[in-house]
Amino acid sequence: MKILFTASEANPYIASGGLADVAGSLPAAINAQGHDCRVVIPYYGQIKQELKDKLTFITNFSVPVAWRNQYCGVFMGVENGVTYYLIDNEYYFARNGIYGFYDDAERFIFFSRAVLELIHHIDFKPEIIHCNDWQTALVPVYYDIFYRYQSGYEDIKTVFTIHNIQYQGVYGLEIINDLMGIPLYHTDMLTYDGDVNFMKAAIEVADKVTTVSPSYAWEILDPWYSHGMDRALSGKQYKLCGFLNGIDQNLYNPETDPNIAKNYGLNDKLGKKVCKAALLEEMGLKGGNQPIIGIVTRFVSHKGLDLIKYVFEDIINLGYKFAILGSGEKIYEDFFSEMHYRYPDRVGLKLGFIPSLSKKIYAGADMFLMPSQSEPCGLAQMIALRYGTIPIVRETGGLRDSIHDAGAEGGNGFTFKTYNAHDMLDACLRARVYYDDKQKWNKLVNHALKQDFSWKNSAKLYIGLYNELTCFIQ
Repeated sequence: MKILFTASEANPYIASGGLADVAGSLPAAINAQGHDCRVVIPYYGQIKQELKDKLTFITNFSVPVAWRNQYCGVFMGVENGVTYYLIDNEYYFARNGIYGFYDDAERFIFFSRAVLELIHHIDFKPEIIHCNDWQTALVPVYYDIFYRYQSGYEDIKTVFTIHNIQYQGVYGLEIINDLMGIPLYHTDMLTYDGDVNFMKAAIEVADKVTTVSPSYAWEILDPWYSHGMDRALSGKQYKLCGFLNGIDQNLYNPETDPNIAKNYGLNDKLGKKVCKAALLEEMGLKGGNQPIIGIVTRFVSHKGLDLIKYVFEDIINLGYKFAILGSGEKIYEDFFSEMHYRYPDRVGLKLGFIPSLSKKIYAGADMFLMPSQSEPCGLAQMIALRYGTIPIVRETGGLRDSIHDAGAEGGNGFTFKTYNAHDMLDACLRARVYYDDKQKWNKLVNHALKQDFSWKNSAKLYIGLYNELTCFIQ
């Protein structure tokens, strides 16, 4: 089967979040099962030079952006057995950053149209085009309006994945004429609550709509989670489903990770104690046998940081230490800085994003705290388990689908349901009781190290979805 996977970022070329992990890992897992999945991303100026040097220029053409035509160059590279096409236009993509520009609508209108024009110029006709988030949401829209009946585009099915429903691509109505070049009689398809909404348009026309966990697929039908999109989704439930993301188990492997103090695994866990001692030293914490809670996150409210603020000192009084890495909203940076100042021997803090330190926290901590208000999938809880670190999570989105309470048979972490600080505190208390019972704790750590969250499982589910779509093609 031939799949064209399109996204605004992908490892190893460019990344700002979890979408890059998906676009860098899922296509490789699909290919490993005998299919041909290729990826299209923009050619950003920030891509590392050593990766640019491995690219090959293959063609160029013009892309219509409403009344204007824009240059589009195409470079090709192969990474991890996957063919990548990079869409080049220096005006749109040779910038210091990926998102957050005044003309993001125009940039990704150009990119979406370029993805479809690309099919004219390469020897690869996909059976499926898989689009991700609002930046590529117009691909199924343009296909439905302009390309469906063109020679070489017959019988292509489209899949649209929502990674985070909060970001929908909402713009003023004027862009329909000025930038999109779509006839006004399609306005109803494009608009939502008086604005152009890229995500809503994709939900309307894509053959399937997926999310990054089964729980998130039904949560976003609830106004509490949907950021207003529940009304658009309610009539399209027949095309909505969710598959849990995976992680790259080679990248996150305590047996081979060069970033941690000593490698370890299921059959030899002594290295985890060495990693804990190294983490205590690096974070400036005193030694001892008290459990360490790791936190690696963006400092934003939906990550549940308000719950942590409310009972932080109560958790410390349970005998915990903290290793915290992150950055974001000033209110949370100031709070954790104050806690570090008050409890310098119990609260270690590094502000910023330091990938090597994040792995040291995953390896050296005993527990990993994720009390998210909402979490479409979450990867950190899976990575923590990979390193034998036990997650403490709220049951929402992908956290609900991946972490099950240790109080039940087969549990791999500690969970709480309501968005309540004292329920979170109770989960921390139960984790501490387990930790003090070394037999129970060792059994739980062993179970964590056996968990399989590889992309192989997710790839099978997506391939099943693709097969379901293509079996209807006559």
